[in-house]
Amino acid sequence: MSRLQQVFAKGKAFIPFITAGDPSLEITEQLVIKMAEAGADLIELGIPFSDPVAEGPVIQEADYRALSNGVTTDKIFDMIARIRKSCNVPIAFMTYANPVFTYGKDKFMKNCKDVEVDAIIVPDIPYEERNELMPYCDKYGIEFISMIAPTSRERIQMIAAESQGFIYCVSSLGVTGVRREFSSNIEDMIKHVKQIKNIPCAIGFGISTPEQAAKMSAIADGIIVGSAIVDIIAKYGEECIPHVIEYVCEMRKAIK
Repeated sequence: MSRLQQVFAKGKAFIPFITAGDPSLEITEQLVIKMAEAGADLIELGIPFSDPVAEGPVIQEADYRALSNGVTTDKIFDMIARIRKSCNVPIAFMTYANPVFTYGKDKFMKNCKDVEVDAIIVPDIPYEERNELMPYCDKYGIEFISMIAPTSRERIQMIAAESQGFIYCVSSLGVTGVRREFSSNIEDMIKHVKQIKNIPCAIGFGISTPEQAAKMSAIADGIIVGSAIVDIIAKYGEECIPHVIEYVCEMRKAIK
């Protein structure tokens, strides 16, 4: 059983997202360790990029802050190597095609394996183009996470059939960011996936309150929370750790 399978075998998974290097790599390193201690089952770590097309303003600004701090992909790998000395929480990279291709696809995936990154999520590589990365993921045992959205409809069949790890279910149209309302057909979308393949489904994009977390975890195997946490980091900067951990504990409790 892979570490990702173990994540979902324990029950409903809580998956927080943070941008690596915002407000600093030192704080990111501490946040990963502390969030794991607070009950995060899998941590989604964003590699900052200058043109993050799937992100709303909150995460875009975090990317710009990290990049202006001089964060690089190499520095992120070094940070994860340090984290691994004391923490084995599963980690998924959230990135875009450009940073991976620029770095070198083989080298990127080899480094993921070396520091025990479990999976990669690349929103600007559609299912039809996944073979740009799949051979390298397969070579080094990195799971390529597929995304489905309310607009996927007839494509769900083929995406689900070939999926690995878990499926990232996008809760609503548009970019990331805190929302009040979610797509009404997300439950149907998950049922459709499960008919095709018995694979965990985690809902992301917009979940921010314990009430939303409880509601969404009732229909999915896990929830992904990003913008709400990145917002706390933006508000408190270097002093953000206790505030983020308090929030993670609240959300974790809501989906138990």
